Amino acid sequence: MLINATHPEELRVALVEGQRLYDLDIEAVGREQRRSNIYKARVVRIEPSLEAAFVNYGSDRHGFLPLKEVARGLFSEPPRSGSRLNIKEVLREGQDLVVQVEKDERGTKGAMLTTFVSLPGRYLVLMPNNPRAGGVSRQIEGDEREEAREALSSLDIPEGMGLILRTAGTGKGPEELKWDLEYLLRLWRAIDEAAQTRTAPFLIYKDQDVIIRAIRDYLRNDIGEILIDDPALHEKAREFMQQVTPQNLRKLKLYEDSVPLFSRYQIESQIETAFGREVALPSGGGLVIEPTEALITIDINSARATRGADIEETAFNTNLEAADEVARQLRLRDLGGLIVIDFIDMSSQKNQREVENRLREALKMDRARVQIGRISRFGLLEMSRQRLRPSLTEYSHIVCPRCDGQGTIRGVESLALSVLRIIEEQALKDATAQLVVQLPVEAAAFLLNEKRQEVGGIESRHDVRVLVLPNPNLETPQYDLKRIRQQDLALAGPREASYQLISRTPAAEIEVGTRDTRPTEGPAVKDILRDTPAPQPPPPPLPLSFDSKGAGHGNFIRRLFSSLFGEDRSEPGVNPEARAAESAPVNPIEPEAPASTRERGEQDPRHRRGGRPARGGGPRRGRPRPSHRASEIVEGDAGAPPPSAADQETASEITSAAPPPEESGQAAAAPARDPSRPSRRGGRGGRRRGRRGGARAHAESPDPNQPPGTAAAGSEGGPPAPFSSEVSESGDHDQGEPSEGPPRASDHSWAALPANPAPPSPPSDDRPTEWPRSQG
Repeated sequence: MLINATHPEELRVALVEGQRLYDLDIEAVGREQRRSNIYKARVVRIEPSLEAAFVNYGSDRHGFLPLKEVARGLFSEPPRSGSRLNIKEVLREGQDLVVQVEKDERGTKGAMLTTFVSLPGRYLVLMPNNPRAGGVSRQIEGDEREEAREALSSLDIPEGMGLILRTAGTGKGPEELKWDLEYLLRLWRAIDEAAQTRTAPFLIYKDQDVIIRAIRDYLRNDIGEILIDDPALHEKAREFMQQVTPQNLRKLKLYEDSVPLFSRYQIESQIETAFGREVALPSGGGLVIEPTEALITIDINSARATRGADIEETAFNTNLEAADEVARQLRLRDLGGLIVIDFIDMSSQKNQREVENRLREALKMDRARVQIGRISRFGLLEMSRQRLRPSLTEYSHIVCPRCDGQGTIRGVESLALSVLRIIEEQALKDATAQLVVQLPVEAAAFLLNEKRQEVGGIESRHDVRVLVLPNPNLETPQYDLKRIRQQDLALAGPREASYQLISRTPAAEIEVGTRDTRPTEGPAVKDILRDTPAPQPPPPPLPLSFDSKGAGHGNFIRRLFSSLFGEDRSEPGVNPEARAAESAPVNPIEPEAPASTRERGEQDPRHRRGGRPARGGGPRRGRPRPSHRASEIVEGDAGAPPPSAADQETASEITSAAPPPEESGQAAAAPARDPSRPSRRGGRGGRRRGRRGGARAHAESPDPNQPPGTAAAGSEGGPPAPFSSEVSESGDHDQGEPSEGPPRASDHSWAALPANPAPPSPPSDDRPTEWPRSQG
């Protein structure tokens, strides 16, 4: 999300995917939209023929309130059962209402108003006087829709109100939804109280500006970054996000580069295409977009498109590209109302259905409500789109003063002949003494030269004086004709020279300033802040740490509880991270790749012990990484005495009851299985990857340098060594790149060893470092 505010006259918000413009919102200062604003208004006129009322809500043009938008609670008289509603019986002139702008003023039409107020929040939309409305956003589908309904049912909605769960509320817990609902209820109470304090008309509540609206409505998980190039607006956005969505605050950044923000992402030229009449397609075709009073027409032209073996395939490919671009242009320009698309003719019904489906798929990401028809036998597709805000051309364009919005003008000769006919028509009127006509220079030259005899014939036939004045301030098709009667000519005094009659100002001046600079009254309700920030999801558990200090029974129990339950709390005031750094092994063992069940997302959630999950790795290529020895010990444990038999028995019982640690790079430890006890795999638990060396290797191949009477780890007379091979829940191993994260405790011999442990035997080159993968 890119927010450009370098020029105070315009605020621009763009959604960009890569370097392709996805959506655009521009708000000009002085032309802020009134949609969603709440006013206290007064009924000034009721029109039964329209079944609507005209309401004064403080604007120059009265608003339009249809009967269907009047809440039943505002009826002046209860409706009679079985009879048709009459707006004169429902409303009365002079009645005060709380209304909300549903559609902004457009052209000669006033704003569309409604009494069904809706207050959008971060996750919910509250409708305080519409209990029949409510539900789940249409963009939520599948299982998420059922979960959303359950989440809504868990909320305590006040009687007489409705609630809608927005797309941003998908997956949110009851605490977060309740937090948003409480804010909306507090906001509505403030609006209701403010409406009772003053007389109509006045502004009660104003919707947020374009930047806050964009963050509130567009910020989702797929938005990776928010860049703002103005420090003041960056601070404003930061305060809003700190209250509403603090977990996304890291995405907000201040852009301080000398290169303009939109130029950095190469979208300035894409914005300019949204103002043009024609849009080019990659294949060489193009779109021609023509807004009219009744509807918007979009014509698809193949132009230079030659992609395809025949005309049918060329038309099909061009129409597919056009379907994607039409959906994009509708969003960028915010074109609403009826839209008719003239696709290139295709004879195949299958191709027509595919083009329709392509357009529907491209319009799924549109926030506006869209209804799509089918391609008719004339190749036309009809659709309608909700108008969320004034279109791009409505706020940035003015009516052309030369063509008066028609797009074409008359030629010089056509204009001159038309004026000549009007001159004779005016000369036929009674008491006409003189006709003064001012024309553009080209048209005047045509009359004075090519049509000089015709002008003289009019003067002689009707006894009038015709003055043709070339005016350089006029352009085709502009002209000015003035008829002077005989009595007016007698009172005018001495005649002026003809050149003195030329007007020095143009007949139609171009509108330069279009912004409304009049001071506007602020809303009665403002700065309603949330009491508390948004509830945060519980943080992930801290990674487990090793503790190698201390000796004897206490050290063994502390390490055991640390491996099973996380952080060791037996020593208050000691930083677990510093303790883990001190007790890190001399040669840390790199963690293995996650099991295949982890990659498939089928790992039992009970196996989780905290920490961040390991990155799934695919099959490794090349030579496998040699395994490390499981007999490497933590520095400082060499001098610890072996645990007692009771400790070993307790550790064995606790470990057998605890679930196996997850293979995700977390530091979870488990004591080794007693060799005398049978394996729980029953001999067919799956293949496993053994490691050379380690405690078992020492037990099978005793060191000749070992003092007599000293048992190696894992042999009889010594404590059991940890089992070095690791098996996934399904019993198989997948080779892959080692995952990130701290080393696992299962790779270390955390149990206390004898005072003089046997040194590890060096690996031999004549034996493989890993067991070969079984094919069974």
